[in-house]
Amino acid sequence: MKKPPKYKTAILIWIAIYPTINLINFALSDWLNTFPALIRTFVLTAILVPLMVYMLLPFLNKTFANWLNK
Repeated sequence: MKKPPKYKTAILIWIAIYPTINLINFALSDWLNTFPALIRTFVLTAILVPLMVYMLLPFLNKTFANWLNK
């Protein structure tokens, strides 16, 4: 199977990351604001990366399969 163009992959990753990071920030902002920036970033990425790899990107790849592989 041929790989999709990098710009399409980048668009899907952005579609997954942008709203997810905003939702996590909104949901955990009171708690996260008690930590320094490096710890906040660590917590956000510890949540976001597994979500991306195991849930969001597989879902988006299936959903946009026709567009990705044109």
